[in-house]
Amino acid sequence: MLMIGVAALELAEHEKPWLRAPGVAGVLLFARNYQSREQLITLCETIREVGGDHLLIAVDQEGGPVQRFRDGFTRLPPLAAIGAVHEHDPDEAIRLAEEHAWVMASELRASGVDFSFAPVVDLARGNAAIGLRAFHADPAVTAELAQAYVRGMHLGGMAAVLKHFPGHGSVAADTHKAQAIDPRSLEQIRHDDLRPFAECIEARVEAVMMAHVTYPAVDSRPAGYSKVWIEQVLRGELGFTGAVISDDISMAAAGAAGSVGERVRAHLDAGCDLVLACFPEVVDEAIAAMPADAIATPPSLATLRGAIGPTWAGLLDNPQRDRFVARITALHAEQGIA
Repeated sequence: MLMIGVAALELAEHEKPWLRAPGVAGVLLFARNYQSREQLITLCETIREVGGDHLLIAVDQEGGPVQRFRDGFTRLPPLAAIGAVHEHDPDEAIRLAEEHAWVMASELRASGVDFSFAPVVDLARGNAAIGLRAFHADPAVTAELAQAYVRGMHLGGMAAVLKHFPGHGSVAADTHKAQAIDPRSLEQIRHDDLRPFAECIEARVEAVMMAHVTYPAVDSRPAGYSKVWIEQVLRGELGFTGAVISDDISMAAAGAAGSVGERVRAHLDAGCDLVLACFPEVVDEAIAAMPADAIATPPSLATLRGAIGPTWAGLLDNPQRDRFVARITALHAEQGIA
C-alpha cells in the first residue's frame, strides 16, 4: 500500500482520484499542508470524505527541527533535550519523554491526524540528518527513553512508529541527499543500534520505518529493499509482527532501486506494508506501479488508526496538559535551545 503526499492547504481536483485508488492507504501531511488547526481539521475531514474513512493521516511531529505543525501547537523540544536531562536525572527524563509524547499525540488526535512517525530511536552518533532528533548516543539510554515515549503515545491514543531501522545514527551521510553506506558488521549493529528497536518491539510498538541506508556486511541493498533486514532480522530475529514502512521513495538514497515505480515494487517485494510517496510529483507513477495482488490492505495497518481523540476544547480544559506543556517547553530554556 501507498501513503501519498498532497500539494497544498486544500485538496486539488486532480488529487481526489488518488485518494480513491485501490493501492492508497493514506496521506502524509507536511508544513505545506498546514496553516491553522481549523484548516487542518477541515483538510483531514475532506480527505476522508473523498477517499473514505479507512484512510490514514500522518505527519512528522517529532519536535525540535522536525515539527510540521507549529503555530497553534505546542512547540516541542527535540528529543536530544530529554536525553540531556537523563545525564543528571534519569527518572525525570523518563517522565519528560512520556509527557512529550502525550502532548504531541493528544494534540494531533484532537486535530484529526492518526499518528506521527515517531519516535526516532537512532543513536546520536553524528549523522547529519539525525542530529538533535535522537535521544542519546547510548543504546541503553535510548531504549529506556524510547519505551517511555511509546507509552506516552499510547496514552495519547496514538500508535508508535520506530525509525529508522536498523539504525541511521552511526553513518555520516544524509540519505535525503546522498547514498549512505554503513560498513559495520551485523554483530556491531545488533549490539548497539538494534537494542532500542528490540526493547520497544517487546513493548508492543505498532510500526517500524526502514532506513535508506546500505549495510554491505549484511546485504548489498538498502535496508528498505532488503528481505534480509525485514524478513530475517526484523520479523524473524526480533519477532516484529506490526507494520513495516518505507522511508520516502523520493530521497536520494532510495534511487538505488531505479525509477519511482521500481522503488515502489522493490519495497513491496522486500516486505514493506506501506510505501511513502511524499511528493505529489511522483504519486501518479507510484500508484501505477502498484501490483494488482498488493492492493489489499495489510491487517497491520489497521493498528495505526488513532483512538478516539479529545476535542481541542477538551484538551485546553485538562489541567494535566497544562502541567505537561509547562514542563516540556521549559526544556528549551534549560538546554539552551531556541
